[in-house]
Amino acid sequence: MQDEPADPGTYGEPPRGARLPAGLRLGPVHLQVADLGRSVDYYQRTLGLRVADADASHAALTAGDASDALVHLHERPGVRPAPTRRRLGLFHFAIVVPDRATLGRFVRHLGDIDARAGAANHLVSESLYLQDPDNLGIEVYADRPRAEWRRVGRELQMATDPLDITSLLREAGDTPWTSLPIGTRMGHLHLHVGRLDEASSFFSDALGFDRTVWHYPGALFLSAGGYHHHLGTNVWAGPDATPALADEARLIEWTIDLPTADDVAALQTRFVEAGHQPSNASADPANSYFVIADPWGTPLRVRSPRASTLVP
Repeated sequence: MQDEPADPGTYGEPPRGARLPAGLRLGPVHLQVADLGRSVDYYQRTLGLRVADADASHAALTAGDASDALVHLHERPGVRPAPTRRRLGLFHFAIVVPDRATLGRFVRHLGDIDARAGAANHLVSESLYLQDPDNLGIEVYADRPRAEWRRVGRELQMATDPLDITSLLREAGDTPWTSLPIGTRMGHLHLHVGRLDEASSFFSDALGFDRTVWHYPGALFLSAGGYHHHLGTNVWAGPDATPALADEARLIEWTIDLPTADDVAALQTRFVEAGHQPSNASADPANSYFVIADPWGTPLRVRSPRASTLVP
């Protein structure tokens, strides 16, 4: 079977239940770190994020002059670095920049400060990979134009090919790097899970994501509204992997923003009917949300309307 253009509506497998709204966006991630000052310095100097709000044990970080946080850092002194293997939960969170030129300037910036990074061309996007001081994974990427996306049958095509660094640097031009610009947002999250069939059951059939890529070795990718993926799941941590421990750096919580409070209420009802009980919820129309843990214990906050994410 040959690949074909991935025109809207020609790819992806829908969930067995209701689909998530196409207007879905990802909100912030909350991370547990050992040393708040060290982490803030890294996220400012290496990524170019800005501290919008902070106290002795917490900092909210934004891109440019945006009011909504991308990352919340929560200090717990003495926590150990995240293990490289054998832990379920965060593989990486992924920040998407507005255009390829911005990614090129970021590449040049990493070279200027001698920061180590991995790199990949995923066909639908181009990516840089880093580890923060607590060994938590970060991706910074730019999407390729949707006209370049391809599919085989109903499956979107993704790969891990070499990244054309020379082309990216050429795209950057002479504009200097200053910081992550306005328009930068949380693009996707990627999690280590125990089983892909169970991940499909929870994140697709119960939560409502479409499955977009299912033949990538050891991984399943899911999205709403035809995006390549808002969520990646993989079993690369191994069959004996266990959830992150309380005294390890880890993902505390991630966030999905839905367009309306009615969307949040409907999804909460679907979870309850599927046998998944939220641990925390609010039906206040001004701040509607619930929190649900996936089968491996990672909490997800679903909320609407999009209240300021500066509140931890």
